[in-house]
Amino acid sequence: MSASPPLPAPGAQAQETASPERLKRLSEELRCLVCQNQTLADSNADLAVDLKRQIETLLAQGQTDNQIRDYMVARYGDFVLYRPPLQSNTLLLWIGPFAMLAGGGLLWWLIQRRNRLNRPAAGPSAPTVSGAAAQAPEAMARARALLDR
Repeated sequence: MSASPPLPAPGAQAQETASPERLKRLSEELRCLVCQNQTLADSNADLAVDLKRQIETLLAQGQTDNQIRDYMVARYGDFVLYRPPLQSNTLLLWIGPFAMLAGGGLLWWLIQRRNRLNRPAAGPSAPTVSGAAAQAPEAMARARALLDR
């Protein structure tokens, strides 16, 4: 009679399958400190690999997702979060793009308004003489004479 290995407890198997999913989810929420524009999940940098191992260790110790995030923020600051929270020190980060867009729109509107105000009114008025012709009427008469030949 051979002894079969003991069956795992129902919750233990679910916890084992959740660990890789939790690791993936957490590594997608954290920024690679080397690449800066990639999550830990997307990065192959040495530091990213080390941070993923650190997350695995913390998961194995039974820490919650929030505890792991808090640990990473305490160690590396809010920058490690791929989506940093709205706080007084990150306010410019969140509002800056909208402020730049609004400033650009205002600048465009002011330029358009100035161009409209400086444009001469169109209508059945007599043609205006500009440039050198306005300063030298005899040059204009000479040019007309040449054209009439």
